[in-house]
Amino acid sequence: MDRARPHVRRPLAVLLTATAVAAAGVTALTPDARAADADLARNGGFEAGLDGWTCPAGTAVTSPVRSGASALKATPSGSDNARCAQTVSVRPDSAYTLSGYVRGAYVYLGASGTGTTDVSTWTQSAPDWQKLATTFRTGPSTTSVTIYTHGWYGTGAYHADDITLTGPGSGTGQPPAPPAGLTASGATSTSVSLSWSPAAGATSYAVYRDGARIRTVTGTSTTVTGLSPSTAYALQVAALNDAGESARSATVTATTSAPGSGGGDSGLPAHALVGYLHASFANGSGYTRLADVPDSWDVIDLAFGEPTSVTSGDIRFERCPAAECPGVESDAEFKAAIKAKQAAGKKVLISIGGQNGQVRLTTTAARDMFVSSVSKIIDEYGLDGLDIDFEGHSLSLNADDTDFKNPKTPVIVNLISALKTLKARYGDDFVLTMAPETFFVQLGYQYYGTGKWGGQDPRAGAYLPVIHALRDDLTLLHVQDYNSGPIMGLDNQYHSMGGADFHIAMTDMLLTGFPVAGDANNVFPPLRPDQVAIGMPATVNAGNGHVSPAEVVKTLDCLTKKTDCGSYTTHGTWPSLRGLMTWSINWDRFGGWEFLRTFDGYFG
Repeated sequence: MDRARPHVRRPLAVLLTATAVAAAGVTALTPDARAADADLARNGGFEAGLDGWTCPAGTAVTSPVRSGASALKATPSGSDNARCAQTVSVRPDSAYTLSGYVRGAYVYLGASGTGTTDVSTWTQSAPDWQKLATTFRTGPSTTSVTIYTHGWYGTGAYHADDITLTGPGSGTGQPPAPPAGLTASGATSTSVSLSWSPAAGATSYAVYRDGARIRTVTGTSTTVTGLSPSTAYALQVAALNDAGESARSATVTATTSAPGSGGGDSGLPAHALVGYLHASFANGSGYTRLADVPDSWDVIDLAFGEPTSVTSGDIRFERCPAAECPGVESDAEFKAAIKAKQAAGKKVLISIGGQNGQVRLTTTAARDMFVSSVSKIIDEYGLDGLDIDFEGHSLSLNADDTDFKNPKTPVIVNLISALKTLKARYGDDFVLTMAPETFFVQLGYQYYGTGKWGGQDPRAGAYLPVIHALRDDLTLLHVQDYNSGPIMGLDNQYHSMGGADFHIAMTDMLLTGFPVAGDANNVFPPLRPDQVAIGMPATVNAGNGHVSPAEVVKTLDCLTKKTDCGSYTTHGTWPSLRGLMTWSINWDRFGGWEFLRTFDGYFG
């Protein structure tokens, strides 16, 4: 999206039942017994990507997983066994049990540096998840051991999940008491929100679902996602510190609502209005203070965070100076406005990129800098999440990168890894949105990268592997249905901007799925309708492809009711389509709030 001339509540059904042990009835554990129950492995379920692990040939994947949302996939080569390891602090002369679940051929799990006898266990073949376990005792002066998993040279990828090292922690103190006051609320068809009282001495908390540890968080609340509709789940938390893990809290049972009866994991209303706010620059639309943004806007994307250079990964967010933006608020007023919007249930995100902010994460160093610098922006302003608005040449595919499900290109792989790390760092309530152009998404129906014989634009369809890898983490995809050339729809006809037909055909592709580059054996799966909003320019000044309010209504009627579709026949009806996105809030204000009024008039 261009700066100067931009081309750019439903009730929830929840049954909450406190069960199991009342606080007064918890049997006190001896320090030794409690310490023996500690799991000392960091991020053993790989829910935080590879955090804590040294794993040059590995990555965190969302399928297959044994529990939670992630697992390890590591691929040996002819000269490397794809070892993934971490060093853990332990107590001297103490007994430990190492266990984990693996899949694949020739998978090893072991511990070295024990000070006694190093141990390992392995399986020659594990077509499905198989538990490996071994025990060891540390030497009289051993204070750390290295736990690891690896495959065998040239035998293909292996997977690992739920790796634990249980035994006494290295600290001289005591583990915390179990957390009290666990409650569940805000259940949707796929998520439940948890909160609890702080436990004295705790540095973090482990969250358990049906007896399996699914994540570790530093705060006293989290949202558990990836659940099945109309299903009861037993939920607990335990407190952690350097000395080990407490006993688990009393169990709370929460039942998810029926499909379609909730607003989704994101905390957004059933139908949401998304807009970009010019926060770092001015143009002909004029400056709009955040506090003056009307309440109709459910997601406000602060435009833009930009890199110090194209390949640095170092993202900076500089607010518009008073000389350029008369009436700009102070930093204190800006942050107060963010909190006020959040208190009203709105989501405020930092948008990275735009037309002028090309980002190419060509190296792992750039990837790590991206994570670090974006985190600083989110933390400084207390934001709800991140919008990826990579344009231009930010994303392109190498010539040998032909499978969107298994990307190889560094700028693609590193972006996926960075976004997964950020999602894991901030938890399930982290809002992640993307605003690609049609060239990077729907054009992939015809062309993907340079093509089998070369010569095509390597950017064609280049967002598809990113969207696919993050589809379980993605809150919203709002493709820019503007500043686009004609795009072939699923009817194999070209569709052009300027009317409802273009928006209907482009959105139908996202909600139906499509074969990539025409390959029926390589289909991009459909997104959920609650993950999709339609991107439109707010005014004729905002970008090519503006349509009248009547055409907006036709688009929504066709997609949510299958009426007034014109010549295009959709492949479904999606009443839970999330809503609309526009470039931009500033341009809509300039145009007398026409876009906002159209949305409010349709969805109420």
